[in-house]
Amino acid sequence: MAAVPALARPAPFDIAPYRTPYKLDRLIVTRSDDPAAFDSKFVDAPLVIRGPDRFYMYYYGFDGVGYQTGLAESDDLLNWRKRGIALGRDLSSPITRYNVAMSSILREPDLHAKGRPIKVGGRYLASWNAYPRPGMEEGPAVIGLAWSDDLIRWHRDDTPILRPEDGAEWEQAGLYRSYLIRDGGIYYLFYNAKNHDTPWLEQIGVATSRDLKTWRRHPGNPILKVGEPGSNDARFVANPCVMRHNGLWVMYYYGYTSRRGARDLLAIGRDPFRFEKVAEPMIDRGEPGSIDETHAHKPSVIWHDGALYHFYAAVAGQYPDEVRGVAVARSVPW
Repeated sequence: MAAVPALARPAPFDIAPYRTPYKLDRLIVTRSDDPAAFDSKFVDAPLVIRGPDRFYMYYYGFDGVGYQTGLAESDDLLNWRKRGIALGRDLSSPITRYNVAMSSILREPDLHAKGRPIKVGGRYLASWNAYPRPGMEEGPAVIGLAWSDDLIRWHRDDTPILRPEDGAEWEQAGLYRSYLIRDGGIYYLFYNAKNHDTPWLEQIGVATSRDLKTWRRHPGNPILKVGEPGSNDARFVANPCVMRHNGLWVMYYYGYTSRRGARDLLAIGRDPFRFEKVAEPMIDRGEPGSIDETHAHKPSVIWHDGALYHFYAAVAGQYPDEVRGVAVARSVPW
């Protein structure tokens, strides 16, 4: 499939409220030193919310077999204590036998809200994706839902809500990270997926539902396409993190090209189906020798104490000898 060019140009919006230029420049969650731990190889893809009395971070832990979802807690968003696995693989399941990675938790949608999760039918709601084979993102992944009474223990639904084979060509090679948001009586599930090209492209689409059971892919998918050759997102447009702000839809995402690595970018829309890319990175790769010299990507944002905190996966070195962990930047100096 030929990629549809999407030129990143200055958007007609004020982007000052969304900038997070001040990096902490140290990893705040790292892999375990225990070779038997679920996160012994690396940690990845943070997801941060405000719990009843502290902050929670869900993250991917990789042990060489596949992803599982870990949980850490913090009182100040900087010092984190690991609590173990929040959503683990199920050896009896053909879907989550090797992988289960929590992608998003339904939360207050406003950018400047506290980031508290929203209950549906008395329970908290999350989305996840799972790859069918062992290894790092091997095989065409599906997307499903999970539920919790306490934000600590999560139980997944057995039936996925989106499968790649049911979609268009741009997503039939597998689904990736998703993001749930509710606006009015409609649930929106933003997600990235890949095609069968070599090398493949990743782009972002959206599906909607009123009952969390029947999902309809938007006919205009993918709503955020890869950019032109040489741009920051010429190969991947991935990992949407979507908020509402002053009547706008604000999507943090990461862009990737093989030669330039990955960085967190921004797109803004007046509705949930049409976004304009912002040319300026929200978080860029660091200098050689820094914690994010290779990649600075996979955004999760939360407002706290007058500042916007932007969590991301920081990568230094080259796979398989890279160092990958969770880092943070914010909108005001440290």
